[in-house]
Amino acid sequence: MRKGDMAQQRRLLEGLGVTVAEETAYRALLRHGPATLSELATETGSSAAAIRRMLPRLEDLGLISRVAGRPLRLVATPPNIAIDILVARRQEELTHSRAAAALLATEVADRGGPHPEEVLEVVTGRDAVARRYLQLERNATREMLVLVHPPYAVDISDDRENRRRAARQGAPVTRGIYSPLAFEQPGMLAHTRRAIADGEQARLGQVPVKLAVADARTAILPLVSDEDRAVESALVVHPSALLDALVGLFETLWRAAVPLRLTPEGLEQDRQGPDEEVLALLAAGMKDDAIARQLGLSPRTVQRRVQVLCEQLGARTRFHAGFLAAHHDLLPE
Repeated sequence: MRKGDMAQQRRLLEGLGVTVAEETAYRALLRHGPATLSELATETGSSAAAIRRMLPRLEDLGLISRVAGRPLRLVATPPNIAIDILVARRQEELTHSRAAAALLATEVADRGGPHPEEVLEVVTGRDAVARRYLQLERNATREMLVLVHPPYAVDISDDRENRRRAARQGAPVTRGIYSPLAFEQPGMLAHTRRAIADGEQARLGQVPVKLAVADARTAILPLVSDEDRAVESALVVHPSALLDALVGLFETLWRAAVPLRLTPEGLEQDRQGPDEEVLALLAAGMKDDAIARQLGLSPRTVQRRVQVLCEQLGARTRFHAGFLAAHHDLLPE
């Protein structure tokens, strides 16, 4: 069998506990119809002895059955029935695993809580950090709290991951506080706009450290403070006083942050009032050039809009305009 065919098979049933060799035999039997051991061996490029050794496992998985009579002949279980059997088996295993996890958690509680070395987990390497963050996000069921600051371990331009996140059923509520520097990276504002359209609550404010907290039970943050190495290693924090402090830090920053309102269609200019997107970015302390890059405008256009906004609000400076916008609740949640 060609390597490409083997890779395709691995993607089909490996997640249900079926090995490549087992699936190869099953699919060969589906194509061939009822077959003897030697016929199936020829079809798979294997040996009759190898197929015979595989029989108990294939029967246990519900993929094949024996035809009455001699010589021994095998028949494949119809795919719709076989897959239902495999899925039911895996669901039963997951149920037992969850019950075991609950029992183990009880044992930890009985001994008086986790040991200090169980509270912290160190993750090393950019790819490992990205995988651990995505794992936290995918396992969250209630709420994600995120302090957003560059650099990023996860590729924000990954459309497949963005679509998966948007299509997820029962996704948790996400609250994000964005540092002004977060939007220095091209495409970040568009990414944030999509997230807000999908239900994220976003604010702009001071972000002293990158942080993500899932369900108030697990947090991830950089291991070192050096920004150039912030995504090369991470610290995962499990339930503890430290985790409680990180949640408290987020809530304090959230109350002080400025709501960010972005529309899915892009920049909306209200001819009768202030431009809310520009105001929000001004309130975050972003410079005209950065605002221009994120909104797809020329710096000159942004400068003109900022001047108009300052006149409308009676602001002395661009930063004063952002302050007045927040003070007068012109940046609604």
